Amino acid sequence: MKKEGIALPLVQVSGSDKGVNLLTAHGSKGLEFEYVFFAGCNAGFWEKKRKPGGGYTLRDTMFTSAPIHKDEEELRRLFYVALTRAEQHLMISFSRFRQDGKELEPSMFIAEIQDQHEIPIEKVFISNDQITEFSSLLFNEATAPEIEKVEAAFIDPLLDKFVMNVTALNNYLKCPLEFYFKNLVRIPSPKNEATEFGSAVHYALEQLFRKMQDNGKEKFPSKEVFIGDFEWYLHRHRESFTQEQFNRRQEYGQEVLSNYYDKYIKEFNTIVAIERSIRNVVVNGVPVKGKLDKLEFDGKSVNVVDYKTGDPDKALAKLKPPHEKDPNGGDYWRQAVFYKILVDNYQQKDWKVVSTEFDFIEPDKKKNYRREKVVIQPADIETVKQQLTTVWHKIQNREFYTGCGSDDCHWCQFVKTNNMAIALHEINDEEPESGF
Repeated sequence: MKKEGIALPLVQVSGSDKGVNLLTAHGSKGLEFEYVFFAGCNAGFWEKKRKPGGGYTLRDTMFTSAPIHKDEEELRRLFYVALTRAEQHLMISFSRFRQDGKELEPSMFIAEIQDQHEIPIEKVFISNDQITEFSSLLFNEATAPEIEKVEAAFIDPLLDKFVMNVTALNNYLKCPLEFYFKNLVRIPSPKNEATEFGSAVHYALEQLFRKMQDNGKEKFPSKEVFIGDFEWYLHRHRESFTQEQFNRRQEYGQEVLSNYYDKYIKEFNTIVAIERSIRNVVVNGVPVKGKLDKLEFDGKSVNVVDYKTGDPDKALAKLKPPHEKDPNGGDYWRQAVFYKILVDNYQQKDWKVVSTEFDFIEPDKKKNYRREKVVIQPADIETVKQQLTTVWHKIQNREFYTGCGSDDCHWCQFVKTNNMAIALHEINDEEPESGF
C-alpha cells in the first residue's frame, strides 16, 4: 500500500457511553440498551391517538382475508419493538392526569401485559419544589442565568486592554454572556468546515487583488491562479475536514469561484486597499478598531466591501435597520454603519465612506450572484454610536455576567445545562436586558 500510494481514511469518532439517547419507538428499531425508559404509554398517544384526515379507507368487508384491526396490530408490534430494546432494565411509565387535571387512561397494551405477567406498579409523586427547580434549570424560557463573577485580578487586565470592534458589539447586543465567553475570556472554538471554507474563499480573494497590485499594470491573475490559491488554503487546513467534506467543499468552491470570476473580473475596481486594519480610533470616548476586507476608492470617497459566504437569502434579515421586531437592527446593517464610523474617524487618512457593500460569494437559489449595498443615513450613525457607547459603559461596569434569557441562546443554555448559574432572573419582555 505504501509503495502504490494507497491510503486508508482515518475517521475519528468521539462520544460517551454515559449519555442518554432520546428516541422514538420507530427510531429505536435494531438498537439495544441496558436501561430503557418507555415514557408516554397512555391511550391518547397510542390506540386512541387522533389520526390526520385525508384519503379514503376501503371497508374491511370488501376482502374476506383483510384483518379487522390492522392499525391496532401494527401499534401492538411497535409497542413490542420498544419493549424489547431493553437488555436488562425496563421501566414503562404513563401519566395519570393532564395539566388541566383531567384523568388520563393508560394504553390497553399495558393491561394486556398485566393479564399475562405480574408486574409491580409504582406511583411516583414529585413535589412542587422539585418541579419548579427542574423547570427553572432546563425549560424556563423567561429566566436569564447569572454566572459567578470572576476575580478582579483576572478580569481587570482584560478590560484595560480591551478595544471595541463590531463583532464584540454584535455579540453583546445578542447576549452579554456570548460577549463574555467569546470576546473577553475568548474560549477556544473548534474549527469546522463552514468556517474554514469561508476562510479559504477570503484568502483567494485577498490574493487576487494583491497579485493585481503587485503586477503594477492593474492586471488580475488568471482564473486558474485564483482557484489555485483557494485550493492551497484548503490543503493547508485539511485537518478541519473529513475526506468527504474536503472533496465536497473543494468541488463546490471551484464551481462557485469560477463563476464568480467570470461575472466580475472585468468590472472590479482596481484602486483598492486590501485587508486594511484600522486602529487608534476613538468615538465618544470609546476606543474602536476593525479589519476591513476591501476599500474601493473614488478619490477620497470610499465604498467598504465585506465578503460573505453562505446563503444570501438568509442574510436579508441581518441587513435591515432597526424595526419593531428587532429594535437594535440586523448585524450586517450595524456592521455597515460601524465601518463608516470607524473610517470617517480615522485621523491618519482623509477618507469618507459613502456606502458599505456586502459581496456574497455564493450564489442564491436561482444561481445569481448578489451584492447588497447599504447607504447610511445620519440617523443610522447616531443610533450605532449610542449602541456603541452604551455597550462600552456596560462592559466597563462588568455587566456581562447575566445572559439574555432567550430560549434559543446557545450561551444561556450552556450555562443552565452545565449548572454554572448562581441565580436566575426573570426577563421583562418590554425592556430586554441588552436592548436600547
